[in-house]
Amino acid sequence: MKKLFLSLITAGLLLSACNHTPGNTSNAADSTANKTAGTTTANAANAPLMKFEKESHDFGKIKQGDKVSYDFKFTNNGKSPLIITDAVASCGCTTPEWLKTPVKPGESGVIKVVFNSAGKTGLQDKQITITANTIPAQNMVHLIGEVLTK
Repeated sequence: MKKLFLSLITAGLLLSACNHTPGNTSNAADSTANKTAGTTTANAANAPLMKFEKESHDFGKIKQGDKVSYDFKFTNNGKSPLIITDAVASCGCTTPEWLKTPVKPGESGVIKVVFNSAGKTGLQDKQITITANTIPAQNMVHLIGEVLTK
């Protein structure tokens, strides 16, 4: 048991030593944030900031087969234009639509989400992940409710 424990500690130390590159003084978090923002000069202070009016919407109770939609309104509270590159729902029954043009600082936009309840029953919680040039790169909103059988 002691040998196994010591082996694991040794392996961990070796792996962490392999990730260290001498002479590299840049901060790994800054590097990751810069790559995420799509530029090497961006930093958190100047990055766009996506602020939603509501991060979740409860559509209540609907009948199976009904479609509901909701507009998630947001504002760019950052200092540079906000560019949404993707929006993906946790299920194929939920379809997000978003602006393809940059949202200037101080301006607002909308992500329209449509949920098709065909083939669904019971409580539903659909997560929509929005990828943009923000830090962090992904923001999430939820569409929740209950689908009743006919």
